[in-house]
Amino acid sequence: MKYTIPTLTSARAAIGLLSLVIILFFTSCSNDNGPRRLEILFLGHASEHHPSEKYAPILAQAVAQKGINISYTNDPNDLNATNLAKFDGLILYANHDSITSSQEKALLDFVEGGKGFIPIHCATWCFRNSPKVVNLMGGQFKTHETGTFTADILMPEHPVMQSLSPFETWDETYVHDKLASDNTVLMERVEGDHHEPWTWVRNQGKGRVFYTAYGHDERTWNNPGFQDLVINGIFWAVGDEAAQKAKQYKIARLSYSDAVIPNYEKRDPAPRLQAPLSPDSSMTHIQIPPGFELSLFASEPDIINPIAMAWDEKGRLWVVETVDYPNTVRDEDGVGDDRIKILEDTNGDGKADKFTVFADKLNIPTSIVFVNGGILISQAPLFLFLKDTDGDDKADVREEVMGGWGVSDTHAGPSNLRYGFNNKIWGTVGYSGFEGKIGGEDFEYDQAVFNLSRDFKQMSHHTRTTNNTWGLGFTENNDIFVSTANNTHTAYVNVPYAFTKKVKNFSNDFATKLDGHYAMHPVTKNYRQVDVFGGFTAAAGHNFYTARRFPKEYWNRIAFIAEPTGKLLHKGIFEVDGAGFKESDGWNMMAASDEYMSPVHAEVGPDGDLWVLDWYNFIIQHNPTPSGFENGKGNAHVNPLRDRTHGRIYKISYKGAPEAEKITLDRKEPASLINGLKSSNMFWRLTAQRLIVEEGDQNILPQLYELISSSKEDEIGVNAPAIHAIWAIEGLGALNGTNEEATRIVTNALRNANPGVRKAAIQALPKNAATQESYFNAGSFSDPNLNTRLAAFIEASYMAPSNELGKMFFHASLNQDNVTDQWLSKAVRAGSLAHKNGFIATYLQNTAELAPDGLTEEIYSSTSFTLLNLGGTKYVAAADFPSVVGKEIYLSGNIWKGNTILNGMLIQHGDKTNGYGVFADNDDFVVVVNQNGKTYTGKGTADMPVSFKWEFQLTKAGATFIVNNVPAVSVKTGGLFDKELKQGLRIDKETDGMTGVKSGTIERFTRGIYNLVAEVGGDNNLSASLDADKVIVLKTIPNKMEYDLKTLEVEAGQTVAIIFENVDFMQHNLLIVKPGTLETVGAAADKMAADANGAEKSYIPDVPELLYSTRLVNPGEKVVLTFTAPSEPGDYPYLCTFPGHWRIMNGILKVTNGKSAD
Repeated sequence: MKYTIPTLTSARAAIGLLSLVIILFFTSCSNDNGPRRLEILFLGHASEHHPSEKYAPILAQAVAQKGINISYTNDPNDLNATNLAKFDGLILYANHDSITSSQEKALLDFVEGGKGFIPIHCATWCFRNSPKVVNLMGGQFKTHETGTFTADILMPEHPVMQSLSPFETWDETYVHDKLASDNTVLMERVEGDHHEPWTWVRNQGKGRVFYTAYGHDERTWNNPGFQDLVINGIFWAVGDEAAQKAKQYKIARLSYSDAVIPNYEKRDPAPRLQAPLSPDSSMTHIQIPPGFELSLFASEPDIINPIAMAWDEKGRLWVVETVDYPNTVRDEDGVGDDRIKILEDTNGDGKADKFTVFADKLNIPTSIVFVNGGILISQAPLFLFLKDTDGDDKADVREEVMGGWGVSDTHAGPSNLRYGFNNKIWGTVGYSGFEGKIGGEDFEYDQAVFNLSRDFKQMSHHTRTTNNTWGLGFTENNDIFVSTANNTHTAYVNVPYAFTKKVKNFSNDFATKLDGHYAMHPVTKNYRQVDVFGGFTAAAGHNFYTARRFPKEYWNRIAFIAEPTGKLLHKGIFEVDGAGFKESDGWNMMAASDEYMSPVHAEVGPDGDLWVLDWYNFIIQHNPTPSGFENGKGNAHVNPLRDRTHGRIYKISYKGAPEAEKITLDRKEPASLINGLKSSNMFWRLTAQRLIVEEGDQNILPQLYELISSSKEDEIGVNAPAIHAIWAIEGLGALNGTNEEATRIVTNALRNANPGVRKAAIQALPKNAATQESYFNAGSFSDPNLNTRLAAFIEASYMAPSNELGKMFFHASLNQDNVTDQWLSKAVRAGSLAHKNGFIATYLQNTAELAPDGLTEEIYSSTSFTLLNLGGTKYVAAADFPSVVGKEIYLSGNIWKGNTILNGMLIQHGDKTNGYGVFADNDDFVVVVNQNGKTYTGKGTADMPVSFKWEFQLTKAGATFIVNNVPAVSVKTGGLFDKELKQGLRIDKETDGMTGVKSGTIERFTRGIYNLVAEVGGDNNLSASLDADKVIVLKTIPNKMEYDLKTLEVEAGQTVAIIFENVDFMQHNLLIVKPGTLETVGAAADKMAADANGAEKSYIPDVPELLYSTRLVNPGEKVVLTFTAPSEPGDYPYLCTFPGHWRIMNGILKVTNGKSAD
């Protein structure tokens, strides 16, 4: 893996070839001649034997209060004069075989010029092709065994050894060769008569070298004695002058007191309460990359608990502050202590000095976006539109534009409102969800990305996510990403859920997890987490660097993802990967050892700098509820330590940045808006686009046409002015068929040299027959840029069913570029079903040339599977219902029972010869299946709460009626229907003229039925549960990280089917393991958590103790785990191995004496 140091000069050419130095630990110093921190570069190696990326953070945390910053890289190309000049010393811990002559010269010049070199352990097996470097290190590794030992101190008077004591550790017992004659040996390892030099120092030129052979694995790296030895070695190696400056640098002291603090990790000793620091003192604990500087824009008492921010067209910062969060939930609008403030710097000193309260009496507002001359804010259960009409910067319009947002949990509601390229308002929501009617359409969803029309009258449930979603970001080419709180800090929003929900095996599709790594990198050990220990458990924000005042490798490539539990702001590095992207670990843009510092949002501002909201709060965790606490009205645990008096806003600036653009926008001055579209900062471009659209003046169209034709792509291949011009034209309504010139200009852009411009044209054009023809003529479906091709496939799926598009998708399914790309193949599946008839017709004409196991065959097979989201529909005519011949049938819905005794017809489909039905009879349920004149029937009872979910399944094994995941009635039948049903599906009452499936008149169902879904088609493994000796329903408990049953009991040798339903809002799995092996399997699962591919493996460790397991089950999903119970009686643990869960989420499967396994 390669990384790029953020401060490399432009001489390092193409960004794809740059290596990123990963910044672990750094604080900007504006005066190199005064007190400052030491800057140390840690050169590691992507090695399983010596995994330096795990040990460098351990050292970084150890030196946090010592004035030492550590930057990490694993690329030897960072051994160059320009890069090394930024550092006082170089740590080498790697297994790089060779070094180039230029790297060798840079390293030798670095040391001989007066800097420090700190090779550790395996470093002496590096660069073996260079005798000069081997001599610089003072020796070379020769051989080793292993053991637990203590090295002896030979020179306690040496500065490195002062105040140190010998320490014992397990390590490799190195033996060295080619020892330099001028080594000063400080420690030796004695084994019998052999005395092995173990730690030494030497001088070379003006520089110094410190080496120790300690350091094979975490047992040594976590040893305080080793850490103290390395710290002393660093201070000695960098030289007296640099060391003195670091020792003079004043880091504010942290003070602690005892308090009742949730101890999720069961630490011993338990966590203590750190006292808050002033902004200046806190900044001594905040670390940013070398070459950048940190400044404070605002703090308490002027701003408290900032949660969201946005800038207006004047470049003024608007901040949402919420002291009511999380548990002070009001029951009516207009009551609350939260506010929206406008912050201005009127004297140009870089600090806010004017604070205007735009709106108050708000209650837990979570995001803000400018639209329609005012602002839209999310404040569950409402969205409010606020506007100033008289110019006093006070809201005098306050409108409730929609309700329906869930209030069950305040950290799971709507957030991240953003004005999108497509002139819609985008946002995210967590598990509190949305339920309501927008534009005459019913919506019910949670954990999702959505968008709204600018008049708030239309909504789209765009993409599902796996848990609470607190980040949403756009690249300059309109690629959309989200961050979710738990274990998915980055995900790519691609094929909309409207299409994937119709695709077999993709009906539960989510934004694609991109995490290229598991770990976050705190610079303090004192962070607290509920789960996903060491990983991202509160990821928030996902904004890219979309200006041009940071070094080039940041441009449209690095995203900033806050992690308040880790006290850091992460850098994700994004590279193109086929039609989508991949992420790699850029470590931290900002990190702190102040335990109050809690970044929740970072975004590029109008000046091209990075602005950061610091919630500044010691208590970040919301739920699950820790032991000894209770939840408040916002479903967060009640904790008096939640802070309501602090808040900070920071700016991170690049020291070598060009001067910021001077942009002035005036919605009444078209020239200023066109100038805004040309800005190098996406903030100004998108704001200018919004103002053009809101103003609605089509006289600006010719200037927009000119931008499309004349704009050129920049250094990184982005033609931003043309992209925004296309979307401005769309927003003006000029592509609705009334303006031929506008349509012609944008249609011509389908052939633009720039793929981002082609993509914008594909997305902006109306979805009609003329556009379809234009797509074909322009070659959009075979665009060489796979990301642009993906857009064409998606947009084609929105079009009316077309044989030509079906034929196109058929041929696309044979293209290996599409087949092998995870995003294109999904889009081809979705598009093929959207244009199913054309696909099938083309398939039937070409069957002879198709591979039996290819994508094309898979799609054709799935065309026989149909999903119907019926909503509140009460009747589906037989002609409109999918064919049931040879198909399994699944129906589901919800019932509000109240205290009523249920009677009447729930569902009927077909008639007395061929059909099926479910009826209520005094709170019992009756299932009837008629097949070729023969009737199969069954009756059963169920535990029915006030409201419940029901399911009906007809499979090869028979019919089952299920209430809240518990089978209530099971009936053996003749299998699947072999004839079509003559009468349609009826819900809750007979339809006029219909003959029922049961003799006699059945009354109307006594309560309401809603959320109806029908599935007709392929196999479903739930049918397997009918053949099991014992069926067990096991569910999760929302917000608890627990199964609902702590003990399950089966007989040895029984066939067992566990129906596992995840009703929680996080992913979970179910593993059953051998008796007494809970800790062993749990420890193996902990190791998997750090594996970047762990999620793909469902966090199921490959260990012999594992007996049975499910995959990772998404929220709202259920699976069936079918197995034969072990023949040996005993207590078999079951557990969830999602990171951090197994210690809490486990139970016992009791296997008792029963029938034999055979």
